[in-house]
Amino acid sequence: MNEETLKNILATTSSICTILQFLSGTITCQKIVKNKSTGDSSSFSFVSGCLSTSLWLRYGFLIQDTSIILVNTIGVSLFFSYIVVFFLYSIKKIHVLRQLLFCLLVLIVVLMKIHRTEETELARNFLGLICVVVTILFFAAPFASLLHVIKVKNTDSLPYHLIVSTFIVSLQWMIYGVLLKDQFIQVPNFLGCVLSGIQLSLFVIYPSSNSKSSGNSKLYSSNVI
Repeated sequence: MNEETLKNILATTSSICTILQFLSGTITCQKIVKNKSTGDSSSFSFVSGCLSTSLWLRYGFLIQDTSIILVNTIGVSLFFSYIVVFFLYSIKKIHVLRQLLFCLLVLIVVLMKIHRTEETELARNFLGLICVVVTILFFAAPFASLLHVIKVKNTDSLPYHLIVSTFIVSLQWMIYGVLLKDQFIQVPNFLGCVLSGIQLSLFVIYPSSNSKSSGNSKLYSSNVI
């Protein structure tokens, strides 16, 4: 198998897995609609997901990568629809709007900077760095719940299947980044593998009767490319 064939296979499988991962938000939205309430859920996962996929979509156009463009076009559409559902059933609509406006402001500032940068390589480096930082922050977000897991010595609150899928998807995109020789794709997905690997290790350290279930109903926002 030559490098080009491997790259095409990875592009296809990574895209499918990532889209399936994005679709996990529909489970949360179904429960919101059923209960006619957002409960204790936060809109940040959806809003940040929309920001992340928007940035990666622009990056995909910069490097002219069809797979990244396709995946994040679908991602932006899904996350925006999730935000709409969350907004309709939230009692804290102002809070949701503030988060959305903040992320929109960040997106506008970044896009304006890219538009004003004449050299494509400089624009690519700037946007790539922003994408890396945002993606790493999203990968690290679930670590807030790890202190609770260590304290109670129980992994019932961790979404096992979603963490596994994050590890697999991150690994695929990391290898794809290596084949493209693109460090902006390699770095965040390498860290995604490491961080999700650490979370998976807790299922070995603290076995749970529900470790083979999806854990809680919150959206696990990995936002891989």
